[in-house]
Amino acid sequence: MSLIPRSEEDIQRLIAERKERLKELTCINETTQIIKENRSVEETLTQIAEILPRAWQYPEMTVARIWLEGKEYSSQGFREGDWRLVQKFDTIDNRKGSIEVFYLKPFPELDEGPFLNEERQLIENLASIISNYLNSQEARKILQKSTEEDTVREELSKFQHPRELNSRMLLQKFLAKQNANRDIFHDLMRYKVKEILLVATLYDAFSIEKEGRFSEHILGEYSQLNLTSMPRVTGVSNYEEAIEQLNSRHFDMVILMIGNDKVTPMQVSARVKGDYPYIPIYVLLNNDREVSSFKETNPTLSNIDHLFVWNGDSSIFFAMVKHLEDKVNVENDTQLGLVKTILLVEDSEIYYSRYLPLLYNTVLEQTKRIIDDVSTDELFKVLRLRARPKILLATTYEEAIQTVEKYKDSLLCVISDVKFTKGEEMDDNAGFSLIAQVRAMIKGLPTVIQSSDVKNSSRAFELKSTFINKNSETLLQDIRNFIMHHLGFGSFVYRDSGGKKIAEAQSLKEFEKHIDSIPSDSIVYHGKRDHFSLWLMARGEIKIAKMIHPVKVTDFKTPDDFRNYLKYVIKKYRNESNTGKIVNFEGSALLDESNIVSMGSGALGGKGRGCAFINTLIYNLDFSEIIPEMNIRTPRTAIIGTDEFDIFMERNNLMEAVHQETEYETIRQKFLDGDLSYNLEKRLKESLKLVNRPLAVRSSSLLEDSTMQPFSGIFETYLIPNNHPDFNVRFKQLKDAVKLVYSSIYSPHSRRYFEAINFSLEDEKMAVVIQDVVGTYHKDHFYPHMSGTAQSHNYYPVAHMEPEDGFAIAGLGLGHYVVNGERAYRFSPKYPTLEMSSLQSQIRDSQVEFMALDMINSDIDFCTDGSEANLHRLPISEAESHDVLKHLASTFDVENERVEPGISAPGPRILNFANILKYEYVPLARALNLILDVGKEALGSPVELEYAVDLDKAENGLPSFHILQIKPMMGTGGEYTFDTGGIDPEEMIIYAERSMGNGKIDSITDLVYVDPKGFDKMRTREMAAQIEQLNQKMVTEDRKYILIGPGRWGTRDPFIGIPVNWSQISNAKVIVETSLDEFPLDASLGSHFFHNVTSMNVGYFSIQHDSSTSFIRWDELDEQELIEESGFVKHIRFKEPVCIMMDGKKRISIILKHACKLKNRA
Repeated sequence: MSLIPRSEEDIQRLIAERKERLKELTCINETTQIIKENRSVEETLTQIAEILPRAWQYPEMTVARIWLEGKEYSSQGFREGDWRLVQKFDTIDNRKGSIEVFYLKPFPELDEGPFLNEERQLIENLASIISNYLNSQEARKILQKSTEEDTVREELSKFQHPRELNSRMLLQKFLAKQNANRDIFHDLMRYKVKEILLVATLYDAFSIEKEGRFSEHILGEYSQLNLTSMPRVTGVSNYEEAIEQLNSRHFDMVILMIGNDKVTPMQVSARVKGDYPYIPIYVLLNNDREVSSFKETNPTLSNIDHLFVWNGDSSIFFAMVKHLEDKVNVENDTQLGLVKTILLVEDSEIYYSRYLPLLYNTVLEQTKRIIDDVSTDELFKVLRLRARPKILLATTYEEAIQTVEKYKDSLLCVISDVKFTKGEEMDDNAGFSLIAQVRAMIKGLPTVIQSSDVKNSSRAFELKSTFINKNSETLLQDIRNFIMHHLGFGSFVYRDSGGKKIAEAQSLKEFEKHIDSIPSDSIVYHGKRDHFSLWLMARGEIKIAKMIHPVKVTDFKTPDDFRNYLKYVIKKYRNESNTGKIVNFEGSALLDESNIVSMGSGALGGKGRGCAFINTLIYNLDFSEIIPEMNIRTPRTAIIGTDEFDIFMERNNLMEAVHQETEYETIRQKFLDGDLSYNLEKRLKESLKLVNRPLAVRSSSLLEDSTMQPFSGIFETYLIPNNHPDFNVRFKQLKDAVKLVYSSIYSPHSRRYFEAINFSLEDEKMAVVIQDVVGTYHKDHFYPHMSGTAQSHNYYPVAHMEPEDGFAIAGLGLGHYVVNGERAYRFSPKYPTLEMSSLQSQIRDSQVEFMALDMINSDIDFCTDGSEANLHRLPISEAESHDVLKHLASTFDVENERVEPGISAPGPRILNFANILKYEYVPLARALNLILDVGKEALGSPVELEYAVDLDKAENGLPSFHILQIKPMMGTGGEYTFDTGGIDPEEMIIYAERSMGNGKIDSITDLVYVDPKGFDKMRTREMAAQIEQLNQKMVTEDRKYILIGPGRWGTRDPFIGIPVNWSQISNAKVIVETSLDEFPLDASLGSHFFHNVTSMNVGYFSIQHDSSTSFIRWDELDEQELIEESGFVKHIRFKEPVCIMMDGKKRISIILKHACKLKNRA
């Protein structure tokens, strides 16, 4: 069948159908535009009803009505007809409504009576649009009712049982709170002019812009004021082009430029208004002289919305756009954001065309200047510009009074002409009458009377109004001065009851400082006039202003009560704005645990980033909803950014020294002899005066603890007692610790590590984290009750535990002991009562020593004694004498061979934390579960954290759980898998059912192992040294290898494993730990060691020697070529590469004698 019309009738039918579809599309566009203008519901529905008839086939005989909850909104000349099309709708709050369209006379029967199917679809679409609009209005009402402190999510969460809150909900609340300050700005100025249709002849446009850069002048103000929402201007020169553009897309406004030809543009205006009545049309005349003749030609101006005059200032275009936006947005912004308004009353097109650009430029410049002073976030600056005062224009007395009555609560000032229309007649004193009426309605409101007749100044003075001469050469400056001094844009000038200046504040900090000292009569003077909220609002401090604005001085018994309320509100919101954020050091006001204090610019480093992240989470989420029995905190933390490292290296010429010098002790001394920058020393000194607790100075390099790079535990941490009686000694210790952390990049341990992983030292930079040490004074020592690590992924689950349940390690004393892999208690936070080892293992592996900070020897020498200079290793009995073990230890009942919680009975002490984990003296397991879950959700990967617990009651009477650090885990399993069913058992050298790592390796021929036949558990340090020598050869020859040995790898305790650090085994691609008869195996628990293993995707197998399934074929190893035997350690080589296969999900791994022949499943 042909798609080409065969007759004139077909063509006309298609044209008619196209016109109908165009009318329907126009109706939807008009409806959407009306809704975007954010008028009241009554105005919005009335306007929609008015435009509906034009979309139907017979608009002259069509009327429409919208019903909503018994209220009627109808089109002009409405009466019910016999032919009706109706569509019902409802809203989320169960309000019922309908749209009705009536034909007033009969028409031919079509699809639904005289109506088309397309008209049924149109009315359904319109009903949906109106329903959505009403729903959004209701939602905004709910939002407005909720206070700034309680968001809708928080209100809803009150109906939830606290323990039902999960990590995702907490993170949603966190994101809501993070965005709360911005949300109000996002909701302001919802209507933006984005598309402008400019109708002008080329000559008219050129006569206004002689140099031909027309768009630059229209849009130039946007770039000058850093406004990002820049409208697009489309130019046309006649009606046909205008209609073509209007049919092709939506325009927010039309600007008609009128020059010599004054008839054609107005004809265009009439036709555009007829077709698109909802689009505002602004006319711009090209000079002052044209106004009179234009009005004579067009006396009613019925087809335009506003008339402006070109006065040589291109910012008139900017003012026209902003005038339309303010007119549409003012109702929303004043209700939602406490935005202020300025009313300009002027009937002369010439003068308001001059005044509006002046007012907009002045207000925006002053707003921008204030925001630049108080905000560093560029996006936030742009958002806060939306809170600038809205400028409204009235041209008659009645219009002005109506505006004042509607916006009296938000009115900043009234600027009025003297002579304009009142009661439909020109009144020579209308401005004086208006100002008198306004001052009677709003006492103390700043007003301006502007006139070209200076004689009117005396009358203005009588009305206590500022007078500005329209003809003044300093008009611009006069306006600026008025805004600065009266509208809150300048400094806040404190005055006494007589108006005399007594103090001045240029910032919020100074404002708060003066509140303390100004006399009570000044508090009353400014409070009665609402000066406080006015000034705060002008500076964009909407939340504070909203708390102060409704409160009156008379609401308080005394002026001092009002003063205290001001201080409370300002402090509360200032602290909240800084809580959980990185703030620059500015003295004691910011030095607390609720934020991270920046001591220097630059990157935070891996550890610093983790500290900042967890601080942000903790102090923006209310964990007390879920765990009310314990505080969840971070230590007070400051970070020195990497820029200070660069400055330190450069100013002390150390970069050359570290490349030339090989002796680390010499390098350390050169660093100690260097000088920190003046600004950093000043900040460190000021902060140290405010701190009376021990400090931890920790490394935070760019690559340390990062998501992708394995740099954990490579650099150094120093603990400072911070108790020397001489402040200068304490200050020197702090500076020395910072310098030595810097120098640790160039330690032999670090250099070997960089070489082993093929990284350049030049790529590394160092930030420094300074934290309070968590703990309590116990006689001559300082340490926490508990410290430890936790991971959200458990590589070695037992019983019914899953890998995703995670695990934790707890120990007594400083965490240094735990992260280095010494004896500590391992448990599952999800199943804290489940004992993961036998009674014999608990007795054998229980912690017998702990680390504490020596508080007696305050004369420490880090250079000579290293990072552990003032750390003491103490027996558990010492902690018992400090009365610390009460809730931490259990006692082994020798006679009955059982463990009893507590230490009331005599007997060996076992640190299994039973009173905490089994009987929940404090909810440690719940806290760990919560933080691990939140951290995993927030980072998008499994996480590891370090923590410390202080059982002593804090200021609120609760014990405290401190998170010291959080970092991502790596290597939690992958997609490589294989089937062991097709493998010849004789091919297997090693089979492990407890392993981690993922993938296949078939390029390794070397294997290094500690020979079990000659193993001596008293000589593990010698074994570590021998392994290091072999590892160095492997590095030199670029050979990866398999490493096998008994006990824990990476521990500092030589009696439970071989005490290697990571750089000593850095070329090992697979590590196997196994047990021997008298050398039991517990998985390697050293935090730093484990992080490096997993992040480098090193295979890690754990094999119990008496396992019935897992095994090592030692006889196969003995048969291979012996390359070298060094004491306890053998290096062998296979004739061809072995096949290593690791199934990360099943946690099964095997090593085959020959190359991989199986087909893996990936």
